[in-house]
Formats: sequence, structure tokens, C-alpha cells
Amino acid sequence: MKKKYLIVIADYYKDISNGLLSSAKSILPKSSLIKIINVPGVFEIPVTISKNIKKYDAFLALGCVIKGQTPHFDFISHSSTDAIMKLSVENKKPIGNGIITCLNMRQAIARKKKGREAAQAVISVLSQ
Repeated sequence: MKKKYLIVIADYYKDISNGLLSSAKSILPKSSLIKIINVPGVFEIPVTISKNIKKYDAFLALGCVIKGQTPHFDFISHSSTDAIMKLSVENKKPIGNGIITCLNMRQAIARKKKGREAAQAVISVLSQ
């Protein structure tokens, strides 16, 4: 049976998001059904997954948070990660966390292929 994947991607940093998406899609099985939903930022990813949790077998959360001058980076990073983990455990569905947290744009550019690792983790859990 074809697995259904939902990829929720924060496109605040479009170049980084496109790299994460491209690398994630490169490893997903060709026979799978994939839907992509774009959201403005990382904070909107968990609620979007929650609204769609019953419709899909697995999820990928993709986006980028870059540290600025305020604690906002910490709040967004922690709350998003905690919400994603809670959704995954409570619903017993794999959610690959491909949200990269970086200190600057140079680090983000260097890590924009990390979507592949999130996709690999989801594939691994689905096959168990």
C-alpha cells in the first residue's frame, strides 16, 4: 500500500527551505503520495500537522530558524520541537524534524540538505 506523506515547510527563508525540501524528496519512495503545505514560519508547522494528522501516515517538518539579537530564537526552537515530539508520540505517527537551527545564514546554507536526514528517519520508523 502506498504511504501518504505530508511535508509542512516554513518558507520564511525560501532558499534554505527549497534545499531542505529538495533533499527530503530525493529519498522518499517514488511510489508514495506526497503533499506539501507551505506555512509562513516554523511556529506554524505543528498546528498544520495537527490539523492533518489523521489523513497521512508520516510527516516531515522542514524549516530554518536563525539566531538573532533576542531570545525569540530559543522560544521558537524549543516550542516547535516540543510540539512536534508531542504530536508524534500522542498520535503514534512519525514526524521527521527537519527544522534546522543556526547561528547565522552561512550555517543555514551549509545545512540546507538536512531534509534528507529527516526523511530517512521517517522512512525508517514507518518500516518497523
